[in-house]
Amino acid sequence: MPLSVEAWLAVPAGYLLGSIPFGLLLGKVFGAKDVRQHGSGNIGATNVSRVAGPWAGILTLVLDTGKGVAAVWLAARFCGQNATVLMLAGLAALFGHCFSIWLGLKGGKGVATGLGIFCVLSPLAAAGGLVVFVLAFVFWRYVSLASLAGTASMPLLIYFLWAPGHAPPLAITFGTLAAAALIFYKHRTNLQRLLEGSEPKFPLRKSRDKDA
Repeated sequence: MPLSVEAWLAVPAGYLLGSIPFGLLLGKVFGAKDVRQHGSGNIGATNVSRVAGPWAGILTLVLDTGKGVAAVWLAARFCGQNATVLMLAGLAALFGHCFSIWLGLKGGKGVATGLGIFCVLSPLAAAGGLVVFVLAFVFWRYVSLASLAGTASMPLLIYFLWAPGHAPPLAITFGTLAAAALIFYKHRTNLQRLLEGSEPKFPLRKSRDKDA
């Protein structure tokens, strides 16, 4: 059965949702002039927390995650459980966060928004990825490394936890790989610093303008 126009419009709607630069807006609300001019220059929760304080960072994390949730949820209202549309809407939100139309096609690194996508598509896999993130962060205290560890685990977690005895649809499998590849691409400078040994650990106290 062909999908409605509204179902396919959920994809550009997902991009627009993902494009909302909550980190930049909250940074200003909490007193930072522009988080892009401080720390790592990233609009994600880690840098917002360092520049504008922990509450700004927590709210950024929640809202960036919510963008992924909202994009997939909205698509589901119009297409039911069509895996292709759900995945495309989620990827559009992730792309919007990483390449926001409001920020000259620049943006965040996509981890929180990616988590939101999979919270709807496969809550068990999302929970598993979050556990991997927490364990990696507790052990190494690098947010970037923990983020990449959680991201790398998602394709396998999706495959094994999608449904008992059933592999996920191909759209979900390849969409998950595409999401992971985009997040790794956005973390390329972090990867370089990790290899060089110059990546800073997440501070227990608020620090001054250090890269995230």
